Amino acid sequence: MRYGQSILKIINSSHEHMTAEQVFFALKEHFPAVVIATVYNNLNSLYRQGRIRKISVEGQPDRYDRITRHDHLVCCRCGKLSDIFLSDLTADLEKQVGFQIEAYDLKIQYLCPECKKKEPS
Repeated sequence: MRYGQSILKIINSSHEHMTAEQVFFALKEHFPAVVIATVYNNLNSLYRQGRIRKISVEGQPDRYDRITRHDHLVCCRCGKLSDIFLSDLTADLEKQVGFQIEAYDLKIQYLCPECKKKEPS
């Protein structure tokens, strides 16, 4: 995984939820010869290893995020993705389902302030 560590560093230092294309352009600044397929392959490998998170929102490209425990707000109109830090629900969920949960991905849909402003009164 020649580029894997650099891609991991890009994702972990970003304050955004980057698409593969955004990761590609950031990586290309340091490795001009890199191709987009290499970025996709490394992102998939890092995701399978549990070193990054993949966030899928219907109708939008997958985005990648650091592994730090947090959840997401997703605007149901524009797709804007924001971090939200809620208390860990693992213990409560395990109690409800009766078995151990490895991980969960909570995406809360809402209408962001920018889209809310565009709504007719």
